[in-house]
Amino acid sequence: MTANALAAARAGVLARPWRLALGDFRDRVRRPAYAVTLLAAVGLGLLAVPPADGHWAILALGRYRGEYNSAYVGTATALAGALWLTLGGFYVVRKGLGRDEETGVGLLLAATPLRSVELLLAKFLGNLLVLASMLGVLALTAPALQLVRGEDRSLDPVALLTPFLVLTLPLLAATAALAVLFETVPLLRGGLGNVVWFACAPALLIAGERPGAPLGGLGLGPVAASLRDTLAARGVGLGGDEFSLGLTRVESSLEPFRWDGAGLGGGFLAQRLLLVLLAVALTALPALWFARFDPARGTSGERRPPLGSGVAGEAAPVAAAPPVLPLAPLAPGSAGSGRGPGFGRLLLGEARMLFADASRWWWLAAAGLVAAGLAVPPGTGAGAVLPAAWIWPVLLWSRLGSRSAEYGLEALLGAYPAARARLLAEWAVGVLLTALAGAGVLVRLAAAGDTAGVAAWSAGALFIPSLALALGTLSRTHRLFQALYLPLWYLVVNQVAGVDFMGAVRRAGHPAGPSPLLVTAVALVLLAAAVLTASARRALRD
Repeated sequence: MTANALAAARAGVLARPWRLALGDFRDRVRRPAYAVTLLAAVGLGLLAVPPADGHWAILALGRYRGEYNSAYVGTATALAGALWLTLGGFYVVRKGLGRDEETGVGLLLAATPLRSVELLLAKFLGNLLVLASMLGVLALTAPALQLVRGEDRSLDPVALLTPFLVLTLPLLAATAALAVLFETVPLLRGGLGNVVWFACAPALLIAGERPGAPLGGLGLGPVAASLRDTLAARGVGLGGDEFSLGLTRVESSLEPFRWDGAGLGGGFLAQRLLLVLLAVALTALPALWFARFDPARGTSGERRPPLGSGVAGEAAPVAAAPPVLPLAPLAPGSAGSGRGPGFGRLLLGEARMLFADASRWWWLAAAGLVAAGLAVPPGTGAGAVLPAAWIWPVLLWSRLGSRSAEYGLEALLGAYPAARARLLAEWAVGVLLTALAGAGVLVRLAAAGDTAGVAAWSAGALFIPSLALALGTLSRTHRLFQALYLPLWYLVVNQVAGVDFMGAVRRAGHPAGPSPLLVTAVALVLLAAAVLTASARRALRD
């Protein structure tokens, strides 16, 4: 086969979007994030169909729930999957284009006749395959749960699978499309996109629970109406009880009733089909500005000469050889003398690197949060201002422990003689950042003599950078900290005292979370884990 024929064959293989989608799917399912999200989805399925005497529910109408038959089990697990896979699955699939760019595969794709629309659709299909595979596993757990609960052991495959196909799959198509869109918008490609999704997705899901939501929302409209009609036909007065979707604790076991499923009419099915078509259109939209990994194209789409060249069309000049300079002996205490600089210089250098990504606008907003903490009463500051202040630096925290790996500096920094001191300096800068962000609240707590609040604040200021450093060192990526810290922060904002590491949840004016000593101990364990992980990795490399 000639070189031209071989190149044409390779281009023909790469130019098929479905092959790209399949290859992307195979790559994703081998990653740990896929397994973690899948296990979480299966766990959520278990919560969706709790034991008959359980004290929680995912899908309920007041003090009633459906009998565990195929219709109810399928609907409950499908809706639970819609909540989790829409929110958490986004983070699993959102790095398809970025990974191609990082690994150099994007340059190969840029050299093929593959059009931008085809590439974007291939990524959309790959995302959808990943999310649909998770949904498929969740669908397989539904009949097992029905049999285990034992209230109705007669399986109806149509009643079990229809909710997954009609209620959940269109939402996953929209999630797959939005993941592609985020990757093509410069501001949303990185950590900011993670934060925006975590902030916006719950709001969209809550809005989708309302009756008459656009395009059927989460699909709760016909489900809730059918459940209410079934209870009304049995003469059950609901009073002020409302339909609920989400993990809810109940004081006593819910009373079951027979429900044979919601009648999903043609109008609702048309809305779900329209949602899928809009997802495809949304995927194709970025083709208007997506450069398709072409290094010679800017964001505006104009052609640029390759890096290192002179004027377009001219050969790049050959650089003159640099002069050979004599080597001077290293001064004691210099970076390469075997002892390294003092800890103060290390701290200053780490601070410069960490704060390099913070713009003037970032600092202005941080100053506004400090001012707000000074202006409000101590209790309000700890409960409202402090959570806002300690979510604002999340993108900077997430770089702790992972910056050297993500920027390709491991080989350079690996030769540094005082690796532990450098890691401790990096952690200390993270503590400094945390303290600066929450300084206003600390001053108000101290001025009011709230020693318990000050202790909780101090423990939180140690815990956050320790968590970031440990997760960054272990995973060598900033995404793991973002994925874990955002839900943890969300629980604190929703007044879950058991995970309150900052003293924001208050009862009778005092912090209701874990003891500050316990939080500090956890922070020190995380710091030790980061140091040991870095030391072990260095020993293996040496």
